[in-house]
Amino acid sequence: MILYDEVPEISEYIEQVKNGEYPVCLWQKRLVFFIEKVFSNEILTIKTDVLKNYMGLQKYFPFDLLPWEKFCFTLHNCVFREDGLPRFPDLLIFVGRGAGKNGYLAFEDFCLISPYHEVREYDIDICATGEDQARMSFDDVYNVLENPKNRKKLRKHFYWNKEVIKGIKNNSKLKYRTNNAKTKDGLRSGKVDFDEVHAYETYDSIKVFTTALGKKPHPRRTYATTNGDISDGVLDDLIEKADKILPKIDNNGVPNWEDTIEDNGMLCFICMLDRKEEYADEKMWHKANPSLRYFPNLYEETKKEYIDYCDNPDANSDFMTKRMNIREGINKEIQLTDWENIKATNQPIPWEDLEGQSAIAGIDYTKINDFASCGLLFRKNGKFIWFQQTWVCKNSKDLPRIKYDMKGALRKGEIIMVDGLEIDPDLISEWIAQQMTKYNIQRVALDNYRLSLIKKSLEKVGIIYDPDKKMKDQVIQLVRPSNIELVEPIIDSAFTNHNIIWGDCQTMRWYANNTKKVQTKKNGNYQYKKIEAKSRKTDGFFAFAAAMTQWEDLPEILPPPPQLQAFVF
Repeated sequence: MILYDEVPEISEYIEQVKNGEYPVCLWQKRLVFFIEKVFSNEILTIKTDVLKNYMGLQKYFPFDLLPWEKFCFTLHNCVFREDGLPRFPDLLIFVGRGAGKNGYLAFEDFCLISPYHEVREYDIDICATGEDQARMSFDDVYNVLENPKNRKKLRKHFYWNKEVIKGIKNNSKLKYRTNNAKTKDGLRSGKVDFDEVHAYETYDSIKVFTTALGKKPHPRRTYATTNGDISDGVLDDLIEKADKILPKIDNNGVPNWEDTIEDNGMLCFICMLDRKEEYADEKMWHKANPSLRYFPNLYEETKKEYIDYCDNPDANSDFMTKRMNIREGINKEIQLTDWENIKATNQPIPWEDLEGQSAIAGIDYTKINDFASCGLLFRKNGKFIWFQQTWVCKNSKDLPRIKYDMKGALRKGEIIMVDGLEIDPDLISEWIAQQMTKYNIQRVALDNYRLSLIKKSLEKVGIIYDPDKKMKDQVIQLVRPSNIELVEPIIDSAFTNHNIIWGDCQTMRWYANNTKKVQTKKNGNYQYKKIEAKSRKTDGFFAFAAAMTQWEDLPEILPPPPQLQAFVF
């Protein structure tokens, strides 16, 4: 059996991480610990003869693989379990812009349709959300074949045109695919590449391609991407999974394996700054881009973008998002809050402590044939606790535009689909009535426009509009834009200090991430607006904001009194 440290394609990069000549991020250190443990605990085979043949194909390309690329390639394609299956069939490459991920994909795919790959009819699909991106790695292979220096020799082994590249010996095909998931049934892929996976908001297209895997031996997936502006999408899921697979490292540099999960064949190669503040130190840029030391032109271009970013961060946020792999989000002047603050709302809801307690209901019900949202707000230990219910009309004209994991939200009960021409307001009032059996709903907050839609329905369940303010509880409280402007600093502070609890509600995170702040010219206060009118819904967040306007009148849930102890004399 050959050990990994006897294979330079693996050991060279591990040594680079360990010797510290260039800074590497914590993700890479965690990865090295992970790889060393895998090889020490499992019976694995490295097919060095096949690897040598693959590496020999570099002569046809205008570049040689860098150490980190050889490392990923070898583990992904040439390391096998005791039962003969690939040890790491799934590979995530998350690197800064310019690192060469498309060149890597082109080389890997070229090898796997070459005569050196033993699996016949090993079709490979390169997938992206747009055709230009999907074609990039395909065109890299096509250009290798079209090179006059290579054409005559490679014509014996490959057939190609601008739509498909075929390995003749094994009858394997390389194609590029765009993001139309409806047309991909019946695929028999051996490998699927997802290029710029940060652009995938849902798993719809990914599922179509990955469920086709397994019809051929040694199925593989490669996810290659930089960071992007889509939050709570596929990339975030992959990074979260990687964080559970790779061990945390304590202050003494010792890995902690207690909270890790089975990798299930996933190889996680992640490069990014450890902290956003590191962007100001040029040496730290190597953490996000392991190719930077090899390409002076790339370094100079990164430096130019850094200078532009320092001069105008809002106009040049791609420096952080794409070069440093730290998500900047949308323009800071209009961003609701940092994505990390939105993720921090995923704290457990203390359901038992809420029973019988006072709450404020908030409603956002803009169109009867679109979305509607209602939720309850509580206060406990300085935190704002909120849970919601959303109704979606199946006839909404905006649904085809929406890129959101609606199916996942439906499974979790966060969204209810209404099969009708409109969302009946009684659905909302009946939900409130159900909550009234458990909680003391003091009032229902909504704006004047929503009042005309739902007033009569709320009266059916005992929630009365009382403009003369003769009643104290179970009343409708009208909320004006100025009320929300005044509570915006409270909401902003609660986000910043992680004092908002929504539980694991992906729909509320989606609503919040679709919301921006716009500063008014009149008084300098901020108003909440939609980032985009039709494809980004904000109903749940506006319902939350409406309820928050009443926060000062909402009593805080107190801890239970200490139990008295009986003393026997």
